[in-house]
Amino acid sequence: MEDLLANFYSVFETRGLPLFIPQLIVMVVVATVVLIFTAVSVMFMVWWERKISAHIQVRFGPMRVGGWHGWAQSIADGIKLLIKEDIVPDGADRLVFALAPMVVFAAALTAYVIIPFGPGLIVSDLNIGVLFYLSISSLTVVGIIMAGWSSNNKYSVLGALRSAAQAVSYEVPLVVSVLGVIMTVGSMSMTRIVEAQQQVWFVVPQLLGFLIYVTAAIAECNRLPFDIPEAESELVAGFHVEYSGMRFAIFFLAEYANMFTVSAIAAALFLGGWHGPLLPGWLWFLLKTYFLIFVMMWLRWTLARLRVDQLMNLSWKFLLPLAFLNMGITGLILVLRG
Repeated sequence: MEDLLANFYSVFETRGLPLFIPQLIVMVVVATVVLIFTAVSVMFMVWWERKISAHIQVRFGPMRVGGWHGWAQSIADGIKLLIKEDIVPDGADRLVFALAPMVVFAAALTAYVIIPFGPGLIVSDLNIGVLFYLSISSLTVVGIIMAGWSSNNKYSVLGALRSAAQAVSYEVPLVVSVLGVIMTVGSMSMTRIVEAQQQVWFVVPQLLGFLIYVTAAIAECNRLPFDIPEAESELVAGFHVEYSGMRFAIFFLAEYANMFTVSAIAAALFLGGWHGPLLPGWLWFLLKTYFLIFVMMWLRWTLARLRVDQLMNLSWKFLLPLAFLNMGITGLILVLRG
């Protein structure tokens, strides 16, 4: 890939064109590929979740649209949302109302930059890759607060504030849970972390950190049993109750894009990334990622929603002390090993 980019840049250099032109072309191509992958992946995950929930509840799920098991149902849903009327409440802040879904989706999409799909299959191998992901993921809550506040709806505001409280609470144990991996490798580069797991996946020595990360990541995605910000029985739909049409679809797209992101990061940090026998590395990475997504979907249709006090107690009284314990034990082991 590096040789291909070098040859591409040299073509423009020999013709006397400035360097920013091929760089801009590469950025547009990469962004387009990521967008297409995200859209296709989200359509598959929406259909897949419907089938998983249907089998858990002993029913068929979508079976008609497209033929085999209703494979085109997600495409039909997307077309339906595109042609729906876009409604903006009278008292809404129109500018913030329009920007909110873009902020949420941009934060979800930007995290794909540091996901190592395989050897060399990464947009940018930053030496602060883990820190970059942790920083970008926290921006999602900004868009959610923008959506709730600008809608001029009490249910939206309550959903947004719940989301802010939940994100702040679970971001702390999530960050601490990955410190054990960073301490072991001595780097925040996603590629170096995956390469360090060639012999043993970090889920073995860092099992506690992995469980804490997965729990906090599910809460970050506002998925059951942590869907307090979108509690339909209490808040109608939470922060996006006033959204319709394509703007609602962007929120929906961002939720599933976030699911893929947190699962891909978990696969890279704890499950060996692209390492595995026989199959190509990128296929191993996707299999591990979609397995974690399956677990998240399974939990959604199995567990009941937590109360707000239970949600906060789980984060501050259980996950955070366990995360610090895991970090302390990791540090002690590293010191004893010299």
